[in-house]
Amino acid sequence: MGINREYLGREYRSPQPYEVTRGKIREFADAIGDPNPVYSDTATAHAAGYGDVIAPPTFPVIMGMEGMSQAVVDPELRLDFSRVVHGDQSFDYNRPLQAGDVVETVTRITKISSLGGNELLTLESEMRTVEGEHVLTAVNMLVVRGAADEGAEAGSAEGQGSSA
Repeated sequence: MGINREYLGREYRSPQPYEVTRGKIREFADAIGDPNPVYSDTATAHAAGYGDVIAPPTFPVIMGMEGMSQAVVDPELRLDFSRVVHGDQSFDYNRPLQAGDVVETVTRITKISSLGGNELLTLESEMRTVEGEHVLTAVNMLVVRGAADEGAEAGSAEGQGSSA
């Protein structure tokens, strides 16, 4: 049936603001194996010109997941998550996230297209402080493997059956 094209422009808002803390930044940096001291040491962050420790560049994935999760489970979008693979991810920063930021995220479906029997769904997550300052926009593109895969699998299975 395919992704519901009428959902282009649909927005999913975070249910509550996300508080960026030193502890969450440190845990994320540890999880990705990045020992950069600007992620864990306040003095180093201050010396680098930041007001507090900053988050690694991919940290916003955490906040973007909320909106993406809402979209994925929205039955009217008609997204078959069992067929989804991650296509692309990018971040457009105005400034780094830092400890003490409290951000709200709005995730918007910005593109739905087809390519080679697959469907591509692009979600943009705009993150702003609760005061309204735009910090960054994260872009996530999902590939939904399409009916072409099913036809190839069915053809392959039929070919095997007829050769016996």
